[in-house]
Amino acid sequence: MDRTALLLHRVATALILEIHGAYRGFTLGANGFGGYLTSQGLPLGHILAWAITIFEIVAPPLWAMGLFVRWLVPVHIAILTAGIVMVHAPEGWFVVGGGRNGAEFSSLLIANLIGIWLAGRPRVSATPSAAHRAAADRREEG
Repeated sequence: MDRTALLLHRVATALILEIHGAYRGFTLGANGFGGYLTSQGLPLGHILAWAITIFEIVAPPLWAMGLFVRWLVPVHIAILTAGIVMVHAPEGWFVVGGGRNGAEFSSLLIANLIGIWLAGRPRVSATPSAAHRAAADRREEG
């Protein structure tokens, strides 16, 4: 994947998840979220809700910059998967149109996160190294 395309992919996905967590945190929606988690039988629902909320605020900028991608992205995938199982799947597939609050958007985010995880840490250099240029030249010749 082109580095610019990967950067756009990382930043756009990170912004969506960052805004989601920040809104919940700043509106104190994590308290209601914690109550919901507790009502579903999860122990320490309020603590878990705030931990998820803080993670959703802190993690996206890090993996958007390519930091800790291998560790942070799977946690985000697990959070979104739990959200699908607990909230969205019972509502169906569609977010709007054919239904409401369904699993389609969370599924798209998971697919984006898998792509980010597979791409791994980006190269630090803005320009290809001599080894990368040589390998590209060999591919073009062959």
